[in-house]
Amino acid sequence: MLLLSLFPSLESISPLGLQIVSVAAWLSLIILSAWGVNRFAKADPEIVRKVVHIGTGNVILLAWWLHIPAIVGISASILAGTITLLSYRFPILPGINSVGRRSFGTFFYSVSIGILVAWFWHLQQPHYAALGILVMAWGDGLAAVIGQRFGKHKYKLFGGQKSWEGSSTMAVVSYFICSLILLSVQGNSWQTWVISLVVALVATGLETVSFMGVDNLTVPIGSAALAFLLSQFFSS
Repeated sequence: MLLLSLFPSLESISPLGLQIVSVAAWLSLIILSAWGVNRFAKADPEIVRKVVHIGTGNVILLAWWLHIPAIVGISASILAGTITLLSYRFPILPGINSVGRRSFGTFFYSVSIGILVAWFWHLQQPHYAALGILVMAWGDGLAAVIGQRFGKHKYKLFGGQKSWEGSSTMAVVSYFICSLILLSVQGNSWQTWVISLVVALVATGLETVSFMGVDNLTVPIGSAALAFLLSQFFSS
């Protein structure tokens, strides 16, 4: 491996150790980037949260590509969820409730990662877990940023305010994410494009009707489950 040739000392570390170090390095980079954006760019706190939101979601790609054992992902999910719950009561993560509304989104985010890893690692089809998490990370993350910055056409649903610009971003990004992952696994076929379209529309609908951050649970699990079930249906 190139990494081992550049750092010979890494050869003494076990494969699992290297996997965990890789994930820890990525998460450290995300935290450092968020700190830098907040410290030097004086960005809106919501922008900083989305940097963490999107960056953290990409960890699922490392877990997939590096073949990290399911138990590691599940354990990390439980730990993150526990810390998140405690942070609602104690100032462990001061920025977690900075969205200006009551939300358990960060907790649901941790739970959804654990559920999807447990489910699709067991089926030896981790790409569906990656699909669900990345739809949430990039779709919802960019939808929030675009909606807040450029959302001029507002609408309300179940007491929550959304924008057509944000919802459109969610749909387009979700479609792109689904297409890219399914293309890499299933190849270029009409099923890939149809599944991606259906998943993108459903994910956008789930994000639209969210409340108290529950979309961080329904969107990733719903997207992954729908893509998996449709793929099974078309293949049969």
